[in-house]
Amino acid sequence: MAEAENPPEKTTVNIRITETFLDDVDATWQEEGYNSRSEFIRAVLRDAVKHPDFDRADLKAMLAGEVDVREGRTRSSDDVKAEYDLGDE
Repeated sequence: MAEAENPPEKTTVNIRITETFLDDVDATWQEEGYNSRSEFIRAVLRDAVKHPDFDRADLKAMLAGEVDVREGRTRSSDDVKAEYDLGDE
């Protein structure tokens, strides 16, 4: 509770981006349910700092996997075990 009583001091940071990109950012934070642009940008930066090795290729692979799941192109581990006769090893 101490942090709620004494929140850390915040600093304003200015960045320059194109209007088109800003439109994309604004659409994204609103679609994702963030309360503000700043909240969204802080969350994105926090993720980038906590997971610096996570890159666009990882995201694409995760999204492709999600599409496969939604479209029924996945199999259970039991199905794979049965296909390769792995049993319960």
